[in-house]
Amino acid sequence: MDPTFTLIGALMLVISIVLSPLSSRVGMPVLLIFLIVGMIMGEDGPGGIDFDNFELAFVIANLALGVILLDGGMRTRAETFRVGLRPALMLATVGVFLTAGGAGLVAWWVFDLHWLTALLIGAIISSTDAAAVFSLLQGRGLHLNERVSATLEIESGSNDPMAIFLTLMLVTMIASEGQGAGWTAVIMLVEQFGIGAAAGLVGGYAVVELANRIRLTPSLYPLLVAAAGIAVFSGTNAIGGSGFLAIYLTGVVIGNRPVRMMPMILQVHDGLAWLSQISLFLILGLLVTPSDLWQLAGAGLILALALIFLIRPLTVLITLWPFGFNRRELGFISWVGLRGAVPIVLALFPIIADLPDSQLIFHAAFFIVLVSLIVQGTTMAPLARKLGLEVPAGEDPYRRLPLDVPATGDHELMLFPLRGDSWKTPRPLGQLRLPANTAIAGVFRERICHQPSPEMEVSSGDVIAMFATPAALSELGKALSGRHAPKHLAERAFFGDFVLNGDALLGDVEQVYGIEFDELPPELSLAECFARRTRGHPVVGDKVVLGPVTLVARATEADRVTKVGLKMDGQEKTRSG
Repeated sequence: MDPTFTLIGALMLVISIVLSPLSSRVGMPVLLIFLIVGMIMGEDGPGGIDFDNFELAFVIANLALGVILLDGGMRTRAETFRVGLRPALMLATVGVFLTAGGAGLVAWWVFDLHWLTALLIGAIISSTDAAAVFSLLQGRGLHLNERVSATLEIESGSNDPMAIFLTLMLVTMIASEGQGAGWTAVIMLVEQFGIGAAAGLVGGYAVVELANRIRLTPSLYPLLVAAAGIAVFSGTNAIGGSGFLAIYLTGVVIGNRPVRMMPMILQVHDGLAWLSQISLFLILGLLVTPSDLWQLAGAGLILALALIFLIRPLTVLITLWPFGFNRRELGFISWVGLRGAVPIVLALFPIIADLPDSQLIFHAAFFIVLVSLIVQGTTMAPLARKLGLEVPAGEDPYRRLPLDVPATGDHELMLFPLRGDSWKTPRPLGQLRLPANTAIAGVFRERICHQPSPEMEVSSGDVIAMFATPAALSELGKALSGRHAPKHLAERAFFGDFVLNGDALLGDVEQVYGIEFDELPPELSLAECFARRTRGHPVVGDKVVLGPVTLVARATEADRVTKVGLKMDGQEKTRSG
């Protein structure tokens, strides 16, 4: 191998990583930066690299997407399924089908193609990209309400199999000129989803058992999970199932079961996912010829804008209206139909199959992804804030260290640096409201570890070491958080001055606070008020306006609001729903 190629590849990675901070500063999706670097280094750019090995790119792209989906699955919490699973699956199946049909119709009109080829373009660009959506939201420090974030997360991770199925079906139909297309489509649908789902669940439980039963050097556990995930992915593809669905479900099972050294696994896989994203977008950027994009810019722009402003919103409205989303949530989900690597990877299928107009299909998909990243990617974070979909978030620990001793259960050692304005004034440890089943292990100050005591005062610059379980992370993060939140996300401004139990009755609230709720019966509990307004799936941040009072869901458990904030200032005028 020519060392020049490895040097160029390493330099491209370095340049992409160094430029990545621009994403949060200018509001540009970080994946767009990787694409641009690849295009600059390509044959039309200063780099002048002539790379047209579509087969190699296809293999690398599939492996990279597998790693990204495995990492995304491990970070998908099973608790989010209660509010996000059904709507997300509707978007990931019916929504993808409707998007493909609508986009195919526009492509048939603007590109003047055979209707099957136009539908193939629609299928290729029909899925959203999980990596693109959440790398941007997390990079801008957004913490969305669970109903929106769960729906987007599960949809983005699970809609690839339907898009792949439609793409493979149409490629087969075009290659065979429509012969036996009906039965082929039915068999392929059953194989892709049935085998993929079964293999993913079985593979996930097998990986969990394997990781928990053998003793390894701690640094080998992340590699074991990565290798086993790729094995599930490749094996599922080999027997005709959807490897993408399988590896995503494998990740979901691993992430929601007790697994030895899980914090280290997540930390390493975060790096592997970023490496996969960078490599994937650099290679895809190298593949495209920018000068060819201008030839279809007019038609491609019409299709991209139709997808953003017409097809996606209609699809979201049709599929999500039964699930109790309010107008602001529907509007944001409609806008976050961000296209990323998957459409470009799927556009390699027609090239590999040597179909007519395959180069046009590839460049059309690439152009639409570019427009989506620029238009939707740069406006997603400001729109979320404008629509008021943020909820207060606690501080994440700086470091999580698994104890890996049977007697400790799933407790971990977590390090929380104290920072922000709220910690400038020293506070005694005894005044901290820490969740149950947690303990302070020590306080680090100026490189010295101090033994904690209730009277000991801590302030900005100290680091508190905590023994806690992952279940306590959210509450612990809020207790130790000191970051400067916007005024509208401050605890009292967001939730109100009073905290009530969810089982409190409206009649009792009327008597205590001197308020009359004429529209609802007094024997109704506060939790039941939220259940009525949200169709049984409330999340933190939901609001119910009752005359001069705004009720804000402060904590939930198993589809029931357990803590309610009460605002009596009359500032909240918009009803949820």
